[in-house]
This record gives sequence, C-alpha cells and structure tokens, in this order.
Amino acid sequence: MKDVADILGPQGLLASNLEGFAYRSQQEEMAAQVARTLEQGGVLITEAGTGTGKTFAYLVPALISGRKVIISTGTRNLQDQLFHRDLPLVRDAMALPTRIALLKGRANYLCLHRMDNTLSEGRFKAREMVDHLMKIQRWSGKTRTGDIAELSGVPEDAQIWPHVTSTTDNCLGQDCPVYGDCHLAEARRGAQEADLVVINHHLLCADFSLREGGFGELLPATDCFIVDEAHQLPEVASNFFGATVSGRQLTELVRDIKIEYTREAGDLAELPDQADRTAKAVRDMRLLFGLDNKRAPWSEFAADESMNAAMKHLRGSLDKLQGLLGKLQGRGKGLDSCHDRCQLLSAGIGGFCDRPEDGEIRWFETHSQSFRLNRTPLEISSPFREQMGRHEACWVFTSATLAVGGNFSHFQRQLGLDEAETALWDSPFDYPEQALWYVPRGLPEPRSPVYIKEVVEVAVPVLEASKGRAFLLFTSHRALREAAKLLEGEIDFPLLIQGSAPKGELLERFRELGNAVLLGTASFWEGVDVRGSALSCVIIDKLPFASPGDPVLQARIEALRKRGGNPFMEYQVPQAAIALKQGAGRLIRDVTDRGVLMICDPRLLRKGYGHTFLNSLPPMARTRELEQVQHFFSETMPA
Repeated sequence: MKDVADILGPQGLLASNLEGFAYRSQQEEMAAQVARTLEQGGVLITEAGTGTGKTFAYLVPALISGRKVIISTGTRNLQDQLFHRDLPLVRDAMALPTRIALLKGRANYLCLHRMDNTLSEGRFKAREMVDHLMKIQRWSGKTRTGDIAELSGVPEDAQIWPHVTSTTDNCLGQDCPVYGDCHLAEARRGAQEADLVVINHHLLCADFSLREGGFGELLPATDCFIVDEAHQLPEVASNFFGATVSGRQLTELVRDIKIEYTREAGDLAELPDQADRTAKAVRDMRLLFGLDNKRAPWSEFAADESMNAAMKHLRGSLDKLQGLLGKLQGRGKGLDSCHDRCQLLSAGIGGFCDRPEDGEIRWFETHSQSFRLNRTPLEISSPFREQMGRHEACWVFTSATLAVGGNFSHFQRQLGLDEAETALWDSPFDYPEQALWYVPRGLPEPRSPVYIKEVVEVAVPVLEASKGRAFLLFTSHRALREAAKLLEGEIDFPLLIQGSAPKGELLERFRELGNAVLLGTASFWEGVDVRGSALSCVIIDKLPFASPGDPVLQARIEALRKRGGNPFMEYQVPQAAIALKQGAGRLIRDVTDRGVLMICDPRLLRKGYGHTFLNSLPPMARTRELEQVQHFFSETMPA
C-alpha cells in the first residue's frame, strides 16, 4: 500500500471496504501530494474545495507513513468527529494497527482535586450549579477518560465547569494529592505512546507558547504536523503569543486561596481578609470600565487617573496576598501554588502598566462581571516560524478556505510561510447546475439605518420560494436581533434564533423540522454541515468585514499604513473573502444538494474590490432576478 492510489483509487481499498465511498480525483491527487511531503519533508499549504474529501486525503498518507503524526483541528467538535468517527473508519478499513490518541487542553478534563475542593466548599450562586455538580460527581466514578464532552447532562457553557477543571494557573501538577488518577496526565501519557495524535489549534499554540516560556512541552515529539481548518490558526496563535490577565483569573485565585487556607492552615486570619479585599479591588476595577460589554484599545484608559489608581491598588493588594502566603510556605502544595499565582498575576498587571513594547497591541475586553487585559503581538509570523523551526518535522496546512482568488499569499504572510509549496483543488461539485447565486437589486448601502429592514423585505419572497429550509447569516448580533423581530409573523415557517438554545440543539431541530429558517452569526458561518433539502438556501446580510472598532484590527491597519501598504486591500478584503467563502460553503454539502446563495450586499457588484470576493466563490450560476430564483426552486424543489 505504498501508493495512495491503491487505497483511494476508483478500485482501491476504501472503495471496496467502505459503504458509500465515492472516488474523487481531487482527493487522490491531494493525498499523493501530502504523502510526498510526509516522505520528503518541507511545508505544504493546500486548499481543497467542499466535497473533495480532504480528511481522508490526509488521513490515508498519515496512516501509511509509518511516522509519528500530530493532526490539529480548528475546534473540539471537529477534533471529536475526527478521532471518534473518521480516523477509526479509515484505519479499520485499511486493517492497520496504528495506535491513535485524542489530546485536548486541560480545561476539557475533569480535575478530581478541584472537584473535591468544590464539594467541600459547598457554596454556590445558583441551585443549578449544585445539580450540575452532583451529576459530575456521579459521572466521575464511571468515566475512564474524564473528557467533559462525554457528559451530555451538563451544558458546555455551564458555570460549574471552571470549578471542576484546572488551568495552568491552578494545576498542582505532580504535587497534586490525586495525581495518580489525573485524567489529563493519563491523556498525555496516551499521546506520548501513540503513533497518531489528534489535537486542536489551541493546544498546538499553547505548546508553542509554553516552550517559548521555557516550561517544557505539552505535546510529544513528532515527525509530521497536519493542520486542518488552517484558516483559523493565525487568530488562535495571536492570542497565545501574547499575554493576558483577567478578572476571572483573579477571582478564581481568591476562591482557591480561601479553600486551601481552610484545608491546609487556618491560623492566619489576615489571609482570608486580604483575599476579600483583593476580590473587592477586582470588582471595583471592573466597574471603572462601565456597564457595557466591549473590546477597545487600552489607550481609552491609559491616561485615566482613576483606572491607574485602581491598577496600582490591585497590584498592591496582590503583593500583600503574596507576602501573607509567603508566611505559610511549605504548609501545603495548594497554598504554595497560590503564592506563585499571586506573583505571576502581579507581574502581569505590572507589565501592562509599563511602557508598551514595539510591535505590541494593548487592549481590553469586558464581560458582564469580568474583564481581560490583553497584550497581543502585532505580527506573529516571526515567532511562529521560529517555533516551527524548533521541530525537525514536516508541515501540512489545509482548509476549504485558504486562498483568496486562487492566491495563498495572505495566509502565507500571516504565518511567515513564504517558502511553502502550495496546491489548490477545486470542489468536485457541479456548482453551475447545483447552485444559483443571487444578488437582489435596489438595496441601499449597508450603513443605511433601514438596511436590515430592506434585507428582510427582499428575503421573505425567497424564503417563500424555498419553503423555508434556509440559513440567514448575519455579521452582527444586533442585525440578527433586528431581523428576528421583523420576521416574526411574516413567514409561516419555524424560526430558530441563535442564542435561544445551544447550537447543537438548534441544528438538530433544523434538520428534524425540514422547513425551518435559522438565524445565526459567526458560529454558524463555518463548521456546520447540513446535507439534503433541509438547507436549500443561504442568505448573507452583508460582506463579512471585521468590525473597524476592533482594537487588534485597528493596530494592524495602522502598522500596514505606516509601512506604505494598503491595509484595506492587503488585509481587510482577504480576511472578509475567506469568511464569505466559509458562509457560502454551508449551502452545497453533497453531490445531490441544490440551493440558492443570496448575498444582499450591493457593494459586491458596485465596488472595485468586489471581484476579489467573486473570484473566491464557487462558480455558481448567477442572477439578479427574483423570478429566476423562484423558477430554480420550482424546478428543483418538489412540492
């Protein structure tokens, strides 16, 4: 089985052993290219259009390579799908003895020590947290992996999870009293022993940033890295190569100090009192940011006397806590860990107060009860390339959306991959026959105050023609909420609104209903797979340019401008084109799918940059006439 054609060819092993397997020449060509990279080394960047079967195209060469391979995916859901479904399917069809392992970040594993601490604390903000904790405790006696994704009875965003999982701040490592039963340690041991390990981008970048700080490695040594959904990697990497101090880190520190003090000491009354004063300093600082949730440059508060005084007071409070904890050093591993966390958080706040370094973006974000202070590198190409250089490994980056108009230079610049080999395979789907692209006439510019009202008006007849069965994708939550109100009573199809239920539940109801209209924002633009006639129409409100108020985007635009570049065409348009490709990619998911892609934004055809978006979309039939949309549905959608 040295030749991937023996496995992925029209008479290959998978065609003989996998029910429903369909030969695709693009898949075989991509697999051959990946196999050459795994054998000869180097860096390969590939785009494989929807329907190519890129997962099998990299799994097959990875499995037959005989090398240690790490596969990184964009999200935990894709990670689970790859490990639990796709990978065993291909491995078993090929009858290979490959040892595989799944490794997630520590927040995905139950921490027995923190669960015990939480049970002993016994104080909760809501009855629901008690119910969830009892379910977790019962599950803890049954689970072999401790992967919290196993427990369906507790939502993934439940408030209890931070209390029963660990972070790099609060993990006691080998000093933990229950380290021998640690689920995370067991998962890491499994990864060390496996031939192929499935991780996600957050874990990959966490490993990079920890090595940068000299703290060792999270991931096993490997021969090859395959990065799927690679278009998400630059943003994830930017977060990890920076530094953050959050209100949540500080409040969790206070909580842990009080628990560990009760457990391990109890004879220094000043300590819990000082912990309470620190918690108040955190709350007071949150109030200074105002009531709204926002993301903004730190320059908004850099010269604010009240904020500077609050930062100084908070840091002083942490230093006092550290001093008191120093008096108890050696009394218990938990208190010793809290002492070190105090020191790191104090230094983090101090670093934020110091003069900014060149190439650093300082910004903040606020949530209802917390805040985050962020220091993000302006560019990550150099540190990322440096980390890649520390591995004697080959790299494959792949996604359905990496190129802009057939060109990979935008992605290459972001990660410093200028010398990489590139390859692109178009989708095998017959887009001119299967899909119709529709831009309605007469809509105002998106900045118009009546824009969403007009979008809904032109969308209603399309939804009637498609008999529901549609996604309406919006670029903001504000637009989604406005459209949801306008659509109530206007259509006779079930309306599903993002936020009204968990994402997975909404998708399941959408599939079951068969004629629903789902309104979603960013999380529904990618990673969502609805095949068949239940999704026959995708309506996009406007071109998905990032918010111009985003502080990181502002800083990158300014830096490009100072270098004499054109930030709009060099950065903002390529980013938006990739996002639009993702949204459009929800429509046609199988060879039998048919549907209409409706893009409402008139800038697509009025502005000079519109051709960049058009050249990045699949080659669908095009129209501007509602009658042709109605005719398409009457022909392709039986009553």
